[in-house]
Amino acid sequence: MNSRKSLKPGKAVRGLCALFLGVSAFAASEGYAGNPIIANQGVNDPHIHVFGDTAYLYASHDKSPHNTDFIMEDWQVWSSEDLVNWRLRSTLLPNQTYLRSQPDFASAWATDVAEKNGKYFWYFSEGNHQTGVVVGDSPVGPWKDVLGAALLKKDLTPTDEYDPGLFAEADDRYIIFGVWDYYMAKLGDDMMSLAETPRRIEIRGARGPYTFTSGTPFDGKLTDDKPFLHKQGDVYYLSWGAFYATSKALYGPYQYRGAVITEESFPTGLSAPTWPTGPQQGRHGSFFTWHGQTYFAYCDISQSGNRYFRDTFISYVHYRDDGSIAPIRVDETGVGEYNADHGPIEAEEFFAADAVTKRENAAASNGFDIVLDEGARALTFPNIRGLAGKDSAVFDIAGDSDAPFTLSVWRKGAKAPIVEQGFDGANRWRVPLGALGETESLIVKIERAGRNELALDRISFE
Repeated sequence: MNSRKSLKPGKAVRGLCALFLGVSAFAASEGYAGNPIIANQGVNDPHIHVFGDTAYLYASHDKSPHNTDFIMEDWQVWSSEDLVNWRLRSTLLPNQTYLRSQPDFASAWATDVAEKNGKYFWYFSEGNHQTGVVVGDSPVGPWKDVLGAALLKKDLTPTDEYDPGLFAEADDRYIIFGVWDYYMAKLGDDMMSLAETPRRIEIRGARGPYTFTSGTPFDGKLTDDKPFLHKQGDVYYLSWGAFYATSKALYGPYQYRGAVITEESFPTGLSAPTWPTGPQQGRHGSFFTWHGQTYFAYCDISQSGNRYFRDTFISYVHYRDDGSIAPIRVDETGVGEYNADHGPIEAEEFFAADAVTKRENAAASNGFDIVLDEGARALTFPNIRGLAGKDSAVFDIAGDSDAPFTLSVWRKGAKAPIVEQGFDGANRWRVPLGALGETESLIVKIERAGRNELALDRISFE
């Protein structure tokens, strides 16, 4: 048997002890706050897309915390309006597809979705062999297997036809797939055919979780499986888990740039337990942008300790001026919520923003800040916990000392601000808020006139 078709990358290595917190994988459809975003359900290989006012998570599903292998019997769709509370919306079973002829099928590997002309096309891996597709009239189905066969058939290319990543640009849709070498093709107008022969994507200087390993079946391999494409500005980003490359052209060539997970990514721990080659391995994930903020959703096993029962984490993404991505922060607070007891809230980690610019700034506390251009600007920070007993906010404003501005703080949905006050320019400004609840959702509005530069670095509560 072809060795690269016999094992999922990293599969033939030591297992890790499973630590389970006692929640059945099928017991709940509601998510839990923080990271992991859906605790103890085995929801993994996350591909998140925003349709309308809702984020949809298309995921693989590890069956049990007691798994000693990849036992994955279905695919799932979850949805959220705030990235904190998640709800199970749809489950696709293999017997609803051409795989019904395999009653013991348990290799429902990674999946992704694309929308076109009001229909939703959900692509799924048949283990590490082929890719099928179902179609629905909504992001959550119901789903129908129109082809009745695989779209990406085994041996279509020199790679393995699994782990699809979908990319949309203008009216066109593309599918990228494979392991070690990635192939990409434009999809036909029906989204269930290929408009061209898949092309191999060149990656210069690539490296991955096995490039420098010894004793694994994949020693020296330069990439991995799990390809995903996204675009920021005029730059295309091709990622494989934590690793990524960039190009100014969709089909490349791509230049390797680094990894979004490094030693800097674990300020609160969580770097272990992890996969055998280290914390950069096994991070199947996707990038998505919502309300002006960009995120990386990815696999994590720090909670279960079992590589065969994975969770989904989400972290903020910040792009540097040179096009590289700053190391993400892997923590249990997650996104869409904050904890005032854990220190300052970075301004660039807003949930929603109105007409602001995120900027790399070496002088800022986290290497980034928010430029406050002329006019009114607003930043939303929902679900701030740990506010009981605190009655003021401290705003670290950088820039010119003679740049007057007005700052107001609002509760989300309120018709009047908690406070509105004028200031003279850059400084560390304390704003009285009065008594606060334990958890508040706050909007910070800043309006300034003139051309002098101002930027918001971070917010503290005292």
